[in-house]
Amino acid sequence: MLIFWEPRLVFLATPKAGSTAIEAALEPLAAVAVQRPAALKHVDIKAFRDHVQPWLESVGGGSFTTVALMREPVDWLRSWYRFKLRDDHEDPEHLMEGVSFAQFASNYASENGPKQMSMVGQAQFLTGGSSPADRIFRYEEMPRFVEFLEDQLDCAINLPRVNVPPIVDVDLDANQEAALRIAMAADIRLYQTL
Repeated sequence: MLIFWEPRLVFLATPKAGSTAIEAALEPLAAVAVQRPAALKHVDIKAFRDHVQPWLESVGGGSFTTVALMREPVDWLRSWYRFKLRDDHEDPEHLMEGVSFAQFASNYASENGPKQMSMVGQAQFLTGGSSPADRIFRYEEMPRFVEFLEDQLDCAINLPRVNVPPIVDVDLDANQEAALRIAMAADIRLYQTL
């Protein structure tokens, strides 16, 4: 999460949607940069509205605009899979060893799958069930988001390429993808509104 005091802007770091590159480029401009631990870096809109926003408004004397990125839902899950493959190598039990993307997607699509996998869907992260982030941009339309930030922060922005996961097979057959899209219906609905 990045807080920009003068433009009264808060960037919420949606997991696996370019937040590390945004933070690398913009941290020097932020009044507050929360990058660790992950639970604080990736504060969702509900936690922001319940805890951070009241404090910010009380000390800042007014409201702040929340802004975030959202990745195409199936591509977002592909990114999670690649990330977990890479980072799991340091885990002695290596829970991802031998897990295909098709199995990973099936696990995610199962009842309580995201919770069991310690993941939160983007719709839940960005809307909290009721009060969504003020501005949500598609990750796939990064130039629009950068242009918005440049206007808000009054500076040119060049995003670095960081936190790049390994290239692995993330294909699904038509039936597997259809099942996954049903499970990700809330995310897909939100993405289609952007």
